[in-house]
Amino acid sequence: MVCALGAAVCFGTATVLQAVAARAAGTDGDGGGGGGDAALLLRALRQWRYIAGLALDGVGFLLQIAALRSVPIYAVGAALAASLAVTAVVAARLLRVRLSGLEWAAVAVVCAGLGMLGLASGTEGALDGPPWLGYALVAVAVGVLLLGGVGGRLSGRTRALLMGLGAGFGFGVVEVAVRLIDSLRPAELLTDPAAYALLLGGGAAFLLLTSALQRGSVTTATAGTVIGETIGPAAVGVVWLGDRTREGLAWLAVLGFAVAVAGALLLARFGEAPAEEGAALPAPAER
Repeated sequence: MVCALGAAVCFGTATVLQAVAARAAGTDGDGGGGGGDAALLLRALRQWRYIAGLALDGVGFLLQIAALRSVPIYAVGAALAASLAVTAVVAARLLRVRLSGLEWAAVAVVCAGLGMLGLASGTEGALDGPPWLGYALVAVAVGVLLLGGVGGRLSGRTRALLMGLGAGFGFGVVEVAVRLIDSLRPAELLTDPAAYALLLGGGAAFLLLTSALQRGSVTTATAGTVIGETIGPAAVGVVWLGDRTREGLAWLAVLGFAVAVAGALLLARFGEAPAEEGAALPAPAER
């Protein structure tokens, strides 16, 4: 659980650091803000804060893997959704973003939910899952790509919600795939469908989330992502991988999960840290 919370801190802080770097890149002297998103990204990559953000994303992903190998998926998913609370608090400090009373309350709600999950969650399930589960993950990852093609033809909040949900499903595939991979030996990875699902699901999720954040409502897209990457993987962990709670505390785990996710949804606008008007941000690097 400490690793899961550490991953949330890394992801949430990385988003703000990348936002600060993008602000500086959008107002620097070599070409101003011109050149489009690609030029802005290249200028951002010359900022130490953006590089530090990418490094934190890498550390966060490693911590996420460690957490998924130790505690139930439902606990890790809720903790990763809490990265929005970290982004909100750090943005209030570094970007001088004003949080409303409701948003501060949402931060407290997320913390309370994670506290309940920490008390109630047991160790990771001991089951390997049915043989078809790895292939099912590959099919879901392919479905995420197809969903992106459909969502790209839409517009407005419907597009943002659909693309965000697709991204969430892709990140959910990554969470479950990490649990299914038994060996890191190259020969075994080449024949393990979970390894292919991890790569395909993660890549598809990043593409869909980037598109959703660039051309849609950040709040709507992030809300869809939070729902997609928490509920589905949690159900898979409980039904097929044997994830359980401490004896007699199942009710506390369900309540903590619901409270943490609800609090994260209230903070969905921080899926991309706010930028000054006129300084478009590249999409944050997700896990």
